[in-house]
Amino acid sequence: MALKDAFGLTYSGATEAGFPSYARAIRELQCFIGDPVAAIDRAIADDPGFVMAHVFKGYLFGLATEREATAVARTCHEAALPLVATTREQAHVAALGHLAGGRWHEAARIVEDIAIDNPLDALALQVGHQIDFFTGNARMLRDRIGRALPAWQRGMPGYHAILGMQAFGLEEMGDYARAESFGRQAVEIEPRDGWAQHAVAHVMEMQSRQKDGIAWMRANPEAWTKDSFLKIHNWWHLALFHYDLGEIDEVLRLYDGPIYGDRSTLALNMVDASAILWRLNLGGVDVGDRWAVLAANWAPKAAAGNYAFNDAHAMMAFVGAGLEGPAQTLIEAQRDAMHGNDDNAAFTRDVGHPLTMAIKAFGAGSYDEAVRLIRPIRSIAHRFGGSHAQRDVIDLTLIEAALHAGDRALARALTAERQLARPDSPLSALFSRRAADLSEN
Repeated sequence: MALKDAFGLTYSGATEAGFPSYARAIRELQCFIGDPVAAIDRAIADDPGFVMAHVFKGYLFGLATEREATAVARTCHEAALPLVATTREQAHVAALGHLAGGRWHEAARIVEDIAIDNPLDALALQVGHQIDFFTGNARMLRDRIGRALPAWQRGMPGYHAILGMQAFGLEEMGDYARAESFGRQAVEIEPRDGWAQHAVAHVMEMQSRQKDGIAWMRANPEAWTKDSFLKIHNWWHLALFHYDLGEIDEVLRLYDGPIYGDRSTLALNMVDASAILWRLNLGGVDVGDRWAVLAANWAPKAAAGNYAFNDAHAMMAFVGAGLEGPAQTLIEAQRDAMHGNDDNAAFTRDVGHPLTMAIKAFGAGSYDEAVRLIRPIRSIAHRFGGSHAQRDVIDLTLIEAALHAGDRALARALTAERQLARPDSPLSALFSRRAADLSEN
């Protein structure tokens, strides 16, 4: 008899030996804690024919945005293909194949259909939600979860994760009040849910509620940092609040400690490190040898050419450290990527390459060129992934480029725009003063 979970979903090839490890991996992923890879490897060792265990592992590696990890995802897909599977599981195998092949949008569509037919398939919802994030699809970040939400209720395993994902989707669509409510409910149910914690931080970032954000993040850091693989990103959110307040010493303390004290070589963590140092660099802050350390870890990935969002952040480090060789390698890799047959070809062509070239131009003091390259991509920047908070660095770079170029009219326009969007932000006020001073000189 096929094994079924608490939601009535069938798991082909699973036994009482391997399924507890699979369930553990699901719980860990829903909170972004522990080691779901180790848990799923135990499930596979116990039940080699457990098709969804192979798929789950493939999803983990396919969502890592690392070239080497994608190769593991392909191996998992190959292992899953010949195994006995239900129609739902066969769809998961197909989705993994597309993800491993860099076809993010097709993978998203398949898991969308899985969740429409099976709204209690928590893995389909979470994988789809993560793909929506990596492709910058704010509408689906909200609606993918919203469609399934009526089938869920308090007390169900993983309900907090559904609320947390809904919170982030609502935030990315600008529905801040409901986003905060959903996020707080999720954290109340499961304090270790790092994604829900981060969703509320996003609300406060977008509303320029810096002090509220600091209080939210510092209220119970043990909950969202303990054994969490999302903790660096959440520390990054705390640093953003201090950055907006002009508390640079605290930003550097966070960078040197929980954000990059361990000098992670994972792209997802280095993105956060680059994003912090680049913001400081835009403000004229001397960060010492921090760029050199970070750039050295980015250098082996310069030729990856597999995810444009990472490329832009790698270029920040190469520019900051003054490394021309890796910067040129990255640009050449992007040129090759634009001729590929995966979705990253469009990510790179539409947004990633012009932005990466703009960052390089800014570093070289070619501020007019940076402005020229960034202005056409601002309205489509979501196409290469990330959140509004992460992509804000594009606007910050454009504003600084306009100010540095002495373009008074554009600087006035951009700072007025930011003041309207973030009226309570001290940084907005600073930009406005600088633009006014530029106008008078």
